[in-house]
Amino acid sequence: MIFGAILAGGVGSRMHISDMPKQFLSLGNKPIIIHTLEKFLLCERIDEIYIGVHASWLAHMEDLIDRYIHLKKDRIHVVAGGSDRNSTIMNIVAAIETDHGESDDHYIITHDSVRPFVTDRILNDNVESVLKYKATDTVTEAVDTIVVSEDGKVISDIPDRRKMYQGQTPQSFQISLLKRLYGELSEDEKNILTDACKICVVRNVPVHLVAGEVSNLKITTVSDYNIAQAMVGGERID
Repeated sequence: MIFGAILAGGVGSRMHISDMPKQFLSLGNKPIIIHTLEKFLLCERIDEIYIGVHASWLAHMEDLIDRYIHLKKDRIHVVAGGSDRNSTIMNIVAAIETDHGESDDHYIITHDSVRPFVTDRILNDNVESVLKYKATDTVTEAVDTIVVSEDGKVISDIPDRRKMYQGQTPQSFQISLLKRLYGELSEDEKNILTDACKICVVRNVPVHLVAGEVSNLKITTVSDYNIAQAMVGGERID
């Protein structure tokens, strides 16, 4: 089976416009996370969708689903997130295995809740790729020169831009592979993880690339939020 995993465990907001986590802010006429959830519901290849939410916001997420989602509610499951991104993924994996058992034929499509413009093409390409390769990342080619600075003051290196990509989500995995690799990591290795793909990278498991899109932006700052509002005809903030 193919499982969507929408990661909404964060409670902070770098936008400083609300005490509410940014995934619950309005985008146009509905919350950001509902836009994201609707994209997953429209993907016919995804069988079930799990949303990992901070324990303090579980009831709020359930209320949003009741208010905005009118079809296919039985495909949606809300679970408590963990202390960080990867522990939230593992909580979702545990919930999936409780509901559906363990199987090498189970795959997970993990996605940021604040990337509401993911396309059906990106989702379907992730499904095709993860079924073939077991580990997949969504990326776009770097369009600007990448500058490396070890001390934040002077340039240490300028790598070849042709080899540079910007990571997005979804990141997709065979569940049994991801679970095994994560279980093999030391606590020190877990502490340096920046995303789920690095679980594979530190164990030398190949992660194949799927083409993302510039429009698949992550809403992190006020500027991102205003761009997203413009994309849906919503109201910007100053």
